[in-house]
Amino acid sequence: MIFDQSRRDRFAINFISLITCLLVSSFTYADKKPFTAEDLIQLQRVSSPQISPDDQSVVYVIRSTDMEANKGRTDLWLTDIQTKKAVQLTKDPAADHSPKWSGNGRYIYFLSYRSGSSQIWSIDTKKSNRLSQVTDFPIDVTSFKLSPDSNSLLFSASVYPQCADFDCTANQQKVNSESKADGQVYNKMFVRHWDHWIDKTQSQLFLVNLNKEGIASKNKIVSISKSVNANVPSDPFGGDEEYNFSANGSKVYFSARLQNAEEPSSTNFDLYSVNVDSPAHAKLLTKKNLAWDTQPVLSHDGKSMAYLAMKRPGFEADRLEVILTDLNSGKSQRITNKWDRSFGSLAFSKDDKSIYLTGNNLGTKALWKLDIATGKYAKFNHDGYLSHVSVGTSRLVFSKDSLTSPAQLYSANLDGSNQQQVTFVNQNKLSQIAFGDYEQFSFKGWNDETVFGYVVKPANFKQGKKYPLAFLIHGGPQGSFGDHFHYRWNPQTYTGQGFVAVMIDFHGSTGYGQDFTDSITQNWGSRPLEDLQKGLAYAVKKYPFIDGNNACALGASYGGYMINWIEGNWQDQFKCLVNHDGVFDNRMMYYATEELWFVEWENGGSYFDQKEKHEKYNPVNYVDNWKTPMLVIQGGKDFRIPETQSLGTFTALQKKGIASKLLYYPQENHWVLKPANSIQWHHQVNQWLHEYLDKAQ
Repeated sequence: MIFDQSRRDRFAINFISLITCLLVSSFTYADKKPFTAEDLIQLQRVSSPQISPDDQSVVYVIRSTDMEANKGRTDLWLTDIQTKKAVQLTKDPAADHSPKWSGNGRYIYFLSYRSGSSQIWSIDTKKSNRLSQVTDFPIDVTSFKLSPDSNSLLFSASVYPQCADFDCTANQQKVNSESKADGQVYNKMFVRHWDHWIDKTQSQLFLVNLNKEGIASKNKIVSISKSVNANVPSDPFGGDEEYNFSANGSKVYFSARLQNAEEPSSTNFDLYSVNVDSPAHAKLLTKKNLAWDTQPVLSHDGKSMAYLAMKRPGFEADRLEVILTDLNSGKSQRITNKWDRSFGSLAFSKDDKSIYLTGNNLGTKALWKLDIATGKYAKFNHDGYLSHVSVGTSRLVFSKDSLTSPAQLYSANLDGSNQQQVTFVNQNKLSQIAFGDYEQFSFKGWNDETVFGYVVKPANFKQGKKYPLAFLIHGGPQGSFGDHFHYRWNPQTYTGQGFVAVMIDFHGSTGYGQDFTDSITQNWGSRPLEDLQKGLAYAVKKYPFIDGNNACALGASYGGYMINWIEGNWQDQFKCLVNHDGVFDNRMMYYATEELWFVEWENGGSYFDQKEKHEKYNPVNYVDNWKTPMLVIQGGKDFRIPETQSLGTFTALQKKGIASKLLYYPQENHWVLKPANSIQWHHQVNQWLHEYLDKAQ
């Protein structure tokens, strides 16, 4: 045995072992294949973790791709946190999602389409995971929460406000679907939102009790939010994070923006409370703040409420601070006002002494623990994206992903120590894939301020070789391309094609302080462009493997706007461009988009009041300078940046004789979501890059 050998023998054995490992490692790495769009689409995706009441297990959702049906399907899984043993709880062609534990840990409630509509079901973990249908309403349940005692359900559903019951809504929906005339009449905005035309229904909250068998009554349904003329949760992205029970279940708190003529220009979401026993009148809690108030969470002792709030009306990317309210006195305080970060989620610890927060931070998404009494906070990570935090009594569970790993679940002690991976989804597939290594860098951008970026090397990188560049520009514009495994704009799909990817978090990006985020407003074409130019120059100088003269720039949304702006104002840098749903004409963008507060804030007011500001950085004014080949992509159901913007871009390119293509998706919105369309999208984009970058080598 080794410990009985002489020192020389031990050295010889160790040396041989090292050489063997290196040879095996080299052989294995060379055997790995580069990451592709097909890999991206077919990876299983982990989400929605919920730690059990005894802290021993976690239930979560795995989304897999059904290529034949051309859609994703979701199932529930359960993993023992200590042993890491995973068990699939549901397996049905319908979607099962949004799991929640009962207070005693026996039942797992979830939403499912398995009955033909979206209803709430339960799993009895003590009786061989027996399934029961909890609700059987004639309309869809869209989200839900259990009361603290698990004896009732708070849920949302879209109804006709004038209807007295669900049957009335169902009958009206049937009448509408059978009518030969399908015209809609509007007398105020919104007329359409994100990817759908507004109908006369409204999302509202309802309460229903459960019987001894855990089944909801069809006849004793209480309307909770009807007294507030608003969609609860909000349309189109709001979920159960926008409402909550009080600690004893006697009240419901929710966030809402009133539906009136000002709605398209307003970000004034307010918090309301409703007594469960007398729900006819909701109490407005945040009247003084005309900006965004959302995500109410209640302390376990019933004494406090924490929520997220902005200060400036009409601005979606203002800093979300944590407000702590004493429910007895009504006194509120901003407990993160000296902390220059914007938060995306929050949760009380079980002892109510701390709050767990997530938010963008220097190219990552951080998880912090904030001590309420002292204001001190501790950060749990220095890399990756942490999200979906579920807090238990002795530990917590969260999701973590990075530029080289899709999301996995991790557990940790309440102070962030002893972080351990809990799930190992896609392990076999990932072991066969060669991802490109990555590195964060920083440089002096606009006004000599520090700007961060990432470089991702090509898969199976070879030292001494130069690689063409895919220069990725994020949207938002108040967003970030960070250490994150993205399912629409993943740099590994480009590095897998043999390109090096560079991403710059230009002025306007989130996670670098509110002043940095604010700096893009009314400066869309100046400060970010300077950052992109300086960032590219810095990266080319720092990383000799980047061929800066053999590059293509790609972007969507604001990134698509920047592609059009580059076409007219930085037209000699790139061999080709890719523009997905990008703004072409600021004037028509103002009159055709749906959420007016966005274009009004970013340009200092309405177009007719601030024409010069809208026109200052309007890409259409620089078409005379256009000359770079461009691939234009557009979704037909994108009402944020309507299809006429991309049609205008394509028309300008074609009339000027510039090599160009238009890829149009009639049924996609601002994003490309259908699996087959996503694969086609990547193939078309990669083909475009290869055509110009390979030719240039």
